[in-house]
Amino acid sequence: MRKPLIAGNWKMNKTPREAAELVQALKDKLTEIDGVDIVLAPSFTALETVYNLIKGSKLGLGAQDVHWEEKGAYTGEVSFSMIKETGCQYVIIGHSERRQYFGETNETVRRKVKAALKFDLTPIVCVGERLEEREKGKTFQVVENHIKEGLATLSGEAVLKIVIAYEPVWAIGTGRTATPQQANEVHTFIRQLLSDIYNRDVASQTRILYGGSVKPDNISALMAEQEIDGALVGGASLEAQSFSEIVQRAKIKGVN
Repeated sequence: MRKPLIAGNWKMNKTPREAAELVQALKDKLTEIDGVDIVLAPSFTALETVYNLIKGSKLGLGAQDVHWEEKGAYTGEVSFSMIKETGCQYVIIGHSERRQYFGETNETVRRKVKAALKFDLTPIVCVGERLEEREKGKTFQVVENHIKEGLATLSGEAVLKIVIAYEPVWAIGTGRTATPQQANEVHTFIRQLLSDIYNRDVASQTRILYGGSVKPDNISALMAEQEIDGALVGGASLEAQSFSEIVQRAKIKGVN
């Protein structure tokens, strides 16, 4: 059974002080949670603050992005060794906002994924189509390209260390959410694709999250779908009450 995972992507929100306040509130609400992995992904400036508050707890820490090179003249970038030293266990790679605004490509995703594995970090690899691509019937084609090119040259053993997040771009921060059936259809496609590329064991063991306006009132329906293993949560992760409710409702699948 794949253990559910709920990751909160705080994006460009929360100063270190604000992050500390949110973490304290979350710890009060999530200390007794079992049956689900929980990851917090604050901005780079708050990573160390958050880690110092969650170390020894059941909460995991993730970075929102990283550069594939270990060091060098890359002004403004952050390396794997830097985020590793702050206590990170996870790193989000290929988020649609990185693709849309900052030139992320399948090639840079591949480089980052390989480097993440080298540093023993778990990549949360994002894939998903834009609205115009869905309307043109290209959803599966786009997702297939993201998977095949973003994970190119990786072995099945390496893929087992990766989490995939399907995030339809048209549902991110828009208030629109793919129906549970729409999301599960793409998750099913991704799992079959992994089976075709690698094998059924890799496909059955890889966790695939859904991301796109996930809220307390839709997480139960999403998690009820067979191939959805958790969520990459944006706006709803910025409030302790809404994020804790999402975690509480997601864990049921892992316990049953």
